[in-house]
Amino acid sequence: MNSALKYGSQVLSFKVPDNAEMLQIREPEYTISRDTFYTNFLLRLSTTTQDFSKIGIVISDKTRLCGYNNYLPWLVDILEKSGAKKENITFYIAYGTHPRQTDEESVNAYGKIYYKYKFVHHDCSDTGNMTTLGTTKRGTPVIVRQDFLQSTLLITFGAISHHYFAGFGGGRKLLFPGLASRESIYHNHSLFLNRISRKLEPGCQCGVLEGNPVAEDLHEMDAVLPQRISVHGILDSHGKVCQLHIGSAYSDFLGACNQHNTYYKTNPEVLYDCVLASGGGYPKDINFIQAHKSVHNAASFVRDGGTLIVLAECRDGIGTNTFLPLFKAGGWDNVFDKLAKKYEGNGGTALAMMAKTKRINIVMVTGFDEETCTLMGTRKINAEEVNGLISKEKGSVAVIENASMLVK
Repeated sequence: MNSALKYGSQVLSFKVPDNAEMLQIREPEYTISRDTFYTNFLLRLSTTTQDFSKIGIVISDKTRLCGYNNYLPWLVDILEKSGAKKENITFYIAYGTHPRQTDEESVNAYGKIYYKYKFVHHDCSDTGNMTTLGTTKRGTPVIVRQDFLQSTLLITFGAISHHYFAGFGGGRKLLFPGLASRESIYHNHSLFLNRISRKLEPGCQCGVLEGNPVAEDLHEMDAVLPQRISVHGILDSHGKVCQLHIGSAYSDFLGACNQHNTYYKTNPEVLYDCVLASGGGYPKDINFIQAHKSVHNAASFVRDGGTLIVLAECRDGIGTNTFLPLFKAGGWDNVFDKLAKKYEGNGGTALAMMAKTKRINIVMVTGFDEETCTLMGTRKINAEEVNGLISKEKGSVAVIENASMLVK
């Protein structure tokens, strides 16, 4: 049978065995209404001190949008009708270690509201604007920007997503690492490394919070970070917000995560000899740092020694300058030692990629040249060669249309 998969802005067709398993997500149903959102938010607002003198609203950057064009106007309308003044509302863009957006990108992300209210672009390197709230038992200094801590009403608004080593993105991650210092972010991320076994922490998996040192470290920070109202978005595979869950406790975050799992987590009875996977096309495969989510997710469905064929155009290249150099540092042991001594951006991603290429064979249909693919431990093939590779496969085959979303 034929299988149509997205590659960048294209749709490519491949021949797969009739008995191939189609591993699919379950799209969330759309349940949002303006009246329901207003009612639920006002109910949650009624439990606060109702001090609107300094309102902070924390949102994600362009890489993790949550229907902001549609729903931020609803949010400020509720606040202003409740007595808040426009000049007392500040939006904080939770970049974490991501680079700052341009004004044009911000307008595309948030709409015209970007020019009507104060927006603060977080800079994790701006040490002069940071304060330390304490240190976790795992040694992470909780260093965050100090201005949002002065908010008399704090609101976070972002999409729940699976994260390949923190368990879940969104929710509590908007404050940390979203508004944290580079030093403290890297320390938390370095918990992905088990310095005793010299391997990656086995508990650091998509959808896993218990027994995950990175996630447990983030949970511990909740005790020192300020109380807030949280709006958790559940997105479909096209990035459309289908549900908005409003809460204020960690249990509300867990509830949203569990709801997300019902759509995007599966547990097949077997692993497969060969998996053909697409991340879902542009922008999910805009660069390799984004495409790695798909590679990582799809790899979990492949048996040891099996083959993963992944479509990842990566029209914007790698997406960072810190990733590829690690593959030139002399192998796993040297990279592990380097990161254990001083963790740096995308280090965990590099080690995770090395771990996958040790376990399985990864071939890529991609815009990268052969040299770059070889450096990452993968092999470049073209779309026509995929059919030949699959036809020679004598074992089990599975196909994943939305590998960026589906986790095991």
